[in-house]
Amino acid sequence: MERRKFIKNSSLSAAGLVSASTLAACKTDTKPEVAPASTIPVQTAVKPIVVCTWNFFNATEKAWEVLKSGGNALDAVEQGVRVEEADETNETVGKGGRPDRDGNVTLDACIMDKDGNCGSVVCMQNIVHPVSVARKVMEETPHIILAGKGAEKFAYEQGFKKEDLFTESTRKQYEEWLKTSKYETTINIENHDTIGMLAIDDNGDIAGACTTSGMAYKVAGRVGDSPIIGAGLFIDNEVGGATATGVGEEVIRTVGSFLIVELMRQGKSPQEACEEGVKRIMKKNEGRKDFQIGFLAINKNGETGGYCVHPGFTYREYSENGHENREVTSFYE
Repeated sequence: MERRKFIKNSSLSAAGLVSASTLAACKTDTKPEVAPASTIPVQTAVKPIVVCTWNFFNATEKAWEVLKSGGNALDAVEQGVRVEEADETNETVGKGGRPDRDGNVTLDACIMDKDGNCGSVVCMQNIVHPVSVARKVMEETPHIILAGKGAEKFAYEQGFKKEDLFTESTRKQYEEWLKTSKYETTINIENHDTIGMLAIDDNGDIAGACTTSGMAYKVAGRVGDSPIIGAGLFIDNEVGGATATGVGEEVIRTVGSFLIVELMRQGKSPQEACEEGVKRIMKKNEGRKDFQIGFLAINKNGETGGYCVHPGFTYREYSENGHENREVTSFYE
């Protein structure tokens, strides 16, 4: 299981939401043996290293190329997630992402560096690489978040090109969805989801990025946790970083990624912090089983961990120790 077989959780979907192209994308992923997170030995001072939510083999491979050549963590996470933004078979990120209820493909992304600098774009249309626009917001403006038409206008000013984000597949799916316009969340029906990526470079510096097209057929204007600093992503270069995937509304309510980093600051391992992050959410949703959340974290020493609500979430890790897809444990077995 891989950006969401775990995810029956987050897309607004009708029957037939999983397209043939999405399933094909899954089949093209390299599928090494999955190592349970609980059996992963503690690693000390592993660097460079990159991890990302889900089994995005090509994304971590690209990020590793940057790190292996001596590049910095910020460049690595940006280049890594751009791979998925450009992949038209990944229908929950970038070009080919599913539209909102009104038929508009809107993208969200954020990025954060070792110094706490960050940038974000929300509800942006017609731009394939929102993560790179988010970086421009961080580096070229005094702001952190740009939204909608303002974000799109800024992107054009920075040299980004306008492009139709619909693909033949997603357009046909949307036309089919319109026959019923059924609005619901269904756990673990998508094969991929938000990609959140965390990296540590040779200098020991940490950076992260997160990008998504959000829930399929969402209410126009909806924004989840992915572009929200502290919710979908948070980096503290003294401690580590965390990112999230799943139903963003629940992550926002607990400022999930910030919470996990703070728990690591207090001495918890990445695995322990992710488990506590999910348990905080479930304490506020006692008895609920209709959504999915997954957290991924890394600490300053390169130790990693993940945890989710329902089985199925994995994360991919690349370091000198190898390139693996790792299954995590879950609140509900």
